[in-house]
Amino acid sequence: MRKGEATRERILEVAEASVLAKGFGATSIEELIAETGITKSGFFYHFRDKNELARALLRRYVETDDRIFDDVFGRAADLTDDPLQAFLVGLKMLADLLSDLPGGHPGCLVASICYQERLFDRDVVALNRQSIESWNARFRGYLDDIAALYPPREPIGLDVMAEMLSCIIDGGIIMAKVLNDPQRLADQVLAYRAFIKMQFSPAQKAAPMAAE
Repeated sequence: MRKGEATRERILEVAEASVLAKGFGATSIEELIAETGITKSGFFYHFRDKNELARALLRRYVETDDRIFDDVFGRAADLTDDPLQAFLVGLKMLADLLSDLPGGHPGCLVASICYQERLFDRDVVALNRQSIESWNARFRGYLDDIAALYPPREPIGLDVMAEMLSCIIDGGIIMAKVLNDPQRLADQVLAYRAFIKMQFSPAQKAAPMAAE
């Protein structure tokens, strides 16, 4: 990595930690300059203003999550051709990954931006919305493949079930931080896994009665 790229990445690392810890509004450019050891002109060489910084942070955050989802659900798909089993395995891998995070999940940048939406321009707000829509579409794709083979037991829309996972992850992050129990997030993902298993697993046929 070239020096300029390394400096930009360091700014993003420090900014993300600060935003997740205390919000975007409380994160100042002066703080980032002091923490990274660069000049003010050096900061503005990389980011024109805080909205440009927010866009870069959000893209970086989404790309990281996408790589994680690609990895866990990709590895799960390599283990079985059955879409239901692949999704269940992927959810278990995701829960295990979340359990292993040192100190728990640091927080959701998408949620942080949503809570302080008035601080950002329309491009940042639109990018935030697109991020959520992209994850929902990913999860809906997995469910479409499952529903093609296993009709759901309860009349719940696939869009709703896809959105549930996004809600569970963000809600689990908040619960884990508020209760100071990192395992809560992984447990919520496992609860969603159990729901999907019950919703799509084929009904068991009754055992034949023994002849009298």
